[in-house]
Amino acid sequence: RQCRPRPHEKQRRKWDEQQRKTMIRTWNRTAIRVNHGSKRGRKPNASPKPTPSILNEGDDVEKDQRKQGEREAWELAKNVDVPELAYDALEDKQKYIVAAKLAWALPWKQVKRGSVLIMELGGTVAEIKPGRFAQNLSLPQICENLTKATYDPRIVGVYLKIDPLQCGWAKLQEIKRHLERFRKSGKFSVAFLTMGGEKEYYLASSCEEIYVPPSAYVGLRGLSVMGTFLRGALDKIGIEPQVQRIGKYKSAGDQLQRTSMSEAQKEALDALLNDLYANFVSTVAENRSGKDEEQVKELIDNAVYEMSQLKDNGWITDIKYEDELEEMISQRTSGRGMTSVNYKRYSKVSMGAFGLRGKKRIVVIRTSGAITGQKPTGNGSGSIASKPVIEQIRRVKKDKSIAGVVLRVDSPGGDALASDLMWRELRLLSQEKPLVASMSDVAASGGYYMSMGCSKIVAEPLTITGSIGVVTAKFNLGELYQKIGYGKEVLSKGKFAEIQLDSRPFTEEEEKKFADSAMYAYESFRNKAALSRGMEPDIMEQYAQGRVWTGLRAIQNGLVDALGGLDVAVDLVKEMAGMKPDEKVSLIELSRSKASPLSLVTGGATTSEIFASFVGAMVDLPSSPSASLPLSGQPQARMESIGLSSSLDLGNAPWTGVLPPFVLPPLEE
Repeated sequence: RQCRPRPHEKQRRKWDEQQRKTMIRTWNRTAIRVNHGSKRGRKPNASPKPTPSILNEGDDVEKDQRKQGEREAWELAKNVDVPELAYDALEDKQKYIVAAKLAWALPWKQVKRGSVLIMELGGTVAEIKPGRFAQNLSLPQICENLTKATYDPRIVGVYLKIDPLQCGWAKLQEIKRHLERFRKSGKFSVAFLTMGGEKEYYLASSCEEIYVPPSAYVGLRGLSVMGTFLRGALDKIGIEPQVQRIGKYKSAGDQLQRTSMSEAQKEALDALLNDLYANFVSTVAENRSGKDEEQVKELIDNAVYEMSQLKDNGWITDIKYEDELEEMISQRTSGRGMTSVNYKRYSKVSMGAFGLRGKKRIVVIRTSGAITGQKPTGNGSGSIASKPVIEQIRRVKKDKSIAGVVLRVDSPGGDALASDLMWRELRLLSQEKPLVASMSDVAASGGYYMSMGCSKIVAEPLTITGSIGVVTAKFNLGELYQKIGYGKEVLSKGKFAEIQLDSRPFTEEEEKKFADSAMYAYESFRNKAALSRGMEPDIMEQYAQGRVWTGLRAIQNGLVDALGGLDVAVDLVKEMAGMKPDEKVSLIELSRSKASPLSLVTGGATTSEIFASFVGAMVDLPSSPSASLPLSGQPQARMESIGLSSSLDLGNAPWTGVLPPFVLPPLEE
């Protein structure tokens, strides 16, 4: 009686027998069809293998979906409509005025006539202008220098030394447009590339000429994305992550909760890859004369590593060492050595010297980094705290001399409460003054929450935005404590007083309360997004659920109003303020990053960045400590973008809300 098969065992065996017969029939049909293939003009196959069609249906559907996504990405890339930066040559009278101003410039602002502007672009490109003594690059200063050089009669060309970049694609698009306007002035632009991949070549291709040394490490092999997952490692050491995420695509907690990438995350990331790849291919084909998209694809698929082959096929101008290139450039200037001015010195030259400022003022408030809470941590660099941002907003609202405001956002998200407080203040400001949000590399989750408080939103085509969702978590360290012999005992009053306790998992009631609070935060976020964008919540739900979008798709979904950079946002502010389109204004940068003594020594890196870089090298995590979940203390709702250990190369850039290595709570609280 014990050996008698159970009913479900009988059913399973019956099912296995049916499957075996089906495979045999399929094999026979395939064999007959193949063995008679010569009658139909095909060679017979002596050893056919069974190929049940049922096993391929899912793969075929997935392939069709991928092809459809690729076609959509190509259509978007071809039809992208981003206004070019206008170039208006100075009239004779303006030239005399500019020459007089430059002649009386202070000694440290003097530049020799016939100079070449040299900029070394590599590493992190900050969103906020650095302090006086900081050494790192910043996007506003790079763009400002290129604008001044366009109209400066003393500058004859730009020479870019490009090293591996740690920034997103949106910043590169902004720099690219400024280089294109510079070329309209008739001055030469040269890029020298020693090492790099797609991002570095993307930027270099915006210059008229590209040079590399013979032994350069320049490789274009395509784009990829990789996720890292810690759940298996955490299980082995006795740590249980208890994560509540609201939204099908909200993958910020997956690094802790899962051992592999979810289908929803694959779908979202595949769409991002399609958009990035299509934009890269179309842009390079447009920048390199005589090239088309198929040739760029072939270049990537061949993974060319020989510089001579790149030169022969017209992807670079020539192969030269740095001294040879500088000797060649010197022949275009004085002929007696290259006359040049570097990035830092030229930054001291005023925009007003070229008549590029007007009487009316538009303020730019820049926010960059993870939203960490209400008060700044450390020196406040690399993160967004609601309190100082709100103080700036209120100060601007009271200033009657300010005609409008641009909020610049570069954030993967963070604390829900801080995001909501800033959203409220921005809504109030938008009722007093024209207010437009301009998105940088990423404005997702909490970053999008801030942006939607503005009257209009502008994004770059490759800005990562959306991620309207919530994730919150706590760690159960009970098993780990038991293994290491660490004891913790708590006395409490109140039904949910121990909901944050890390020495045990949630009870059923606590877990329900935890989930309900996360859902409440999500619905509040989604409904406010719907209110801000003029949609019904049910419609917004289609574009929410934690999914991230490129700017190309966000404008189709109604999440943003226009594509472009800071210049487009300024034009919208002028339009809302009733100014003429060609009226000059003065842009006032309110935000400055603070430089600590350590950052001066380390070239701009903070202590946390150095530590995260060290730990990240060991566990294959990005070097960004941004946008972490609360690992101890009060559970709170977080608004993070997707978690990647990115070679999405999205490219070596800390653009996402990646979870850092777990940190044990303090032994005494």
